[in-house]
Amino acid sequence: MITDEKIAELDEVIAQEKRVAAREMQSEAWADGMMEGIETEILADAAIATALEELIRTDGENSALLLVENLRDRIIAGEFIPGRTIQ
Repeated sequence: MITDEKIAELDEVIAQEKRVAAREMQSEAWADGMMEGIETEILADAAIATALEELIRTDGENSALLLVENLRDRIIAGEFIPGRTIQ
């Protein structure tokens, strides 16, 4: 019998796989932009603006604001520092 806990675990595995796939796709787009000579700040601005526009279109402004707040907290925590190791 499949329990609610097992379903939740499976849902989390699927969500994690989607996050990995999305990061890979974004990394490829980023590399393409860099090869075209687009500066990192311009790429970052375009990526963030596109993501926020789509999120607002599909889920509304509150969802986008929650994402921005979450990203701010993650930046402050050092999550995006290259080569960062979790202790």
